[in-house]
Amino acid sequence: MSLDTDLLAPGPAAPRRPAALTPLPLRGATLHPESMLGDWQRRNGAATIPHCLANLESSGAIENFRRLAEAGADGPAGKFAGPWFADTDLYKSVEAIGWEIGRTGTDRWNGWLADLAGLLEKAQADDGYLNTFVQGVAGEERFAQPERTHELYTAGHLIQAAVALHRGSGDERFLRIARRCADLVVTLDDGQGNPILDGHPEVETALVELYRETGEAEYLTTAQRHIDHRGRGALPRGHFGPIYVQDHLPVREGTEALGHSVRQLYLAAGATDVYLENGDETLLRAMEELWHSAFGTKMYITGGHGSRHRDEAYGDPFELPPDRAYAETCAAIAAFQWCWRMLLATGEARYAEEMERALYNNIAASTSHTGTAFFYSNPLQLRTGHEGSDEDSPSERLPWYNCACCPPNIARLLASLQGYVATGSAGTLQLHLLHAGTYATDGFSVNVETGYPYAGDLVVTATGSGELSVRIPSWAGGVVARIGDVRVDAVAGQYLKTPLAEGEELRISLSLRPVAVRADERVDAVRGCVAVTYGPLVFCLEQADLPAGVLVEQVRLDPAAPITVEDVVPVRLRLSGVVKAPEPALYTSGAAAKTVQDIEFTMIPYHAWANRGPGAMRVWLPLL
Repeated sequence: MSLDTDLLAPGPAAPRRPAALTPLPLRGATLHPESMLGDWQRRNGAATIPHCLANLESSGAIENFRRLAEAGADGPAGKFAGPWFADTDLYKSVEAIGWEIGRTGTDRWNGWLADLAGLLEKAQADDGYLNTFVQGVAGEERFAQPERTHELYTAGHLIQAAVALHRGSGDERFLRIARRCADLVVTLDDGQGNPILDGHPEVETALVELYRETGEAEYLTTAQRHIDHRGRGALPRGHFGPIYVQDHLPVREGTEALGHSVRQLYLAAGATDVYLENGDETLLRAMEELWHSAFGTKMYITGGHGSRHRDEAYGDPFELPPDRAYAETCAAIAAFQWCWRMLLATGEARYAEEMERALYNNIAASTSHTGTAFFYSNPLQLRTGHEGSDEDSPSERLPWYNCACCPPNIARLLASLQGYVATGSAGTLQLHLLHAGTYATDGFSVNVETGYPYAGDLVVTATGSGELSVRIPSWAGGVVARIGDVRVDAVAGQYLKTPLAEGEELRISLSLRPVAVRADERVDAVRGCVAVTYGPLVFCLEQADLPAGVLVEQVRLDPAAPITVEDVVPVRLRLSGVVKAPEPALYTSGAAAKTVQDIEFTMIPYHAWANRGPGAMRVWLPLL
């Protein structure tokens, strides 16, 4: 088969320079609508994106643009609304719409987009500058406080929105607006030949993607300059110091994950994007070391990043308290996006494995089953009696936040999600996320039928002939793979590679079973506890599944007892343990609390918690 030319627009992160792997075109992948991710993607288009747009209107984020567009000689009327980076929430939502149009061809937002483009054109300064906070608040000056004002971060999201719309619908209007802004960024200089840097990295990866879309080499050169000059003390220290704004060490020397986790991960994605286009091996080696720090010593089992609420930051190695986990949704999304770029750069399965972990756990937990309520932080334990009235640490998902970065970030990821499942070029396909769908490249496509992640059987049927690679998860045991009656070698943690001819079926059976997982002894906060996993899914105990009078904190797991898998979707597990009596005092000597009763209890996937109202929850269970 051959792909139609109108299906060849690239998806997110589409390198021009040949990489180890080649992303599929935007419409070269389709998730089956009844699958977990396909249904989530459908719900994103039907509920989450409209919900974001409604809240952007009611919160004043869109009105900020109207103020500028309609400003008279005395300046804009009324007051600026929201945080100083409110523009980015709108731009991420526009990016989501761009990918959604590319995925479905919908025209439901055409009129809204046309009106918005008109506002942006009127608000944009003659030299391309566009920032409703700086332009709309008396006394604010351009780039006077780059560690704080997020001006280039905001520009980056405008650029990414325009690229998505251009790829998804061919829209030139937003692309012209973004290019005028990017052309200004190219010229920005601190007066000593160095680029002006932003306290929140993001513009780097946006400039690379604009280069990929337009071929304009100055955008790539500017992204390279931002990477090369960061970490040399150009930004004021600010309240949290240079580590917070990723200005403490040059990028090639900063090989420990530090500071604000989203900023660290966005910077890493941008540096990897630059490597993908210029082939600078020093950048790749630094990113590999940084990746080991972030994912090998500072990541939660759910794929979350960032253990400190104070500055939304990474802590020390192995500092991973479950109840104080910040694990911001945006950080998990940024980690997913960085891993995708590392996967393209190297073809190594470990990056896809961590994409899967984040997607099915931290990212999936961030959104309610309705698609209209969200977590900003994603703790691995919520205590009985938690005071959750503040949006910084709520007891349940909220419909919106004053700092609303996460909901539209979820929307843009979900709208483009099919673009992260597989890669391929003429006659070859690589399946990285084991999910039901159809994945096509020139001359070769496959249809995947599976109930994954809740079931472990996959049937992959070929149209045309080519070579297929399928990632076998590292947790998989007893893998059986066959084409007809012929056994195919499959090794956990590696890619199964095999030719497939027209109509042939590759059948893979992964042994899915519950596993009790312990953390490294250096993770003091969960010593003596285990987490229970089932394939890529992490499970949790929720108060709603315990009998009256039994608290989450009283349950201890019997590690010798079998774990039963309930045949439902989503999967539920039945476990055994005991209920411990409360201690007589906060601190006491002598024997440990007595057992009150034996108990059988249910655990649900972590991503499904808090959909039955607020209540206590924990992932890490203490053992008998």
